[in-house]
Amino acid sequence: FGKNKGEYGVIILLDTSTSTCFLTIVNGENRQDFEWEAGRTLARNLLKFLEEKTGDLHLISGIGVMKGPGSFTGLRIGLTVVNTLADSLNIPIVGAMGDNWCDLALGKLRSGENEKIVMPEYGAAANITAPRK
Repeated sequence: FGKNKGEYGVIILLDTSTSTCFLTIVNGENRQDFEWEAGRTLARNLLKFLEEKTGDLHLISGIGVMKGPGSFTGLRIGLTVVNTLADSLNIPIVGAMGDNWCDLALGKLRSGENEKIVMPEYGAAANITAPRK
């Protein structure tokens, strides 16, 4: 994976569509699942969480991400972090939706897909509150 299609390394699968952040790390046939109640600390601590769980961000060779629907802020923060990470590490990134999004994302990555930038799918128009006077 990474440099050559079919060459596998560490793949991360991330879901920030709710206040609970879900991370799966796939290394060959091994899979580790992590859960973190991020709440309002997602923006401040997501990169640190990823680094702690992978051991070294430079080991990541591909990223799959849940692109929605879900929380406007959670998706925006999560996708910004992984899009930036994929770009800076020069690794592929793909997005997927639905109950089996992890399997869909893994399939895309393993077939050599790279969306370069994953955009969120909120599932509805953003609910923007009017400013208070």
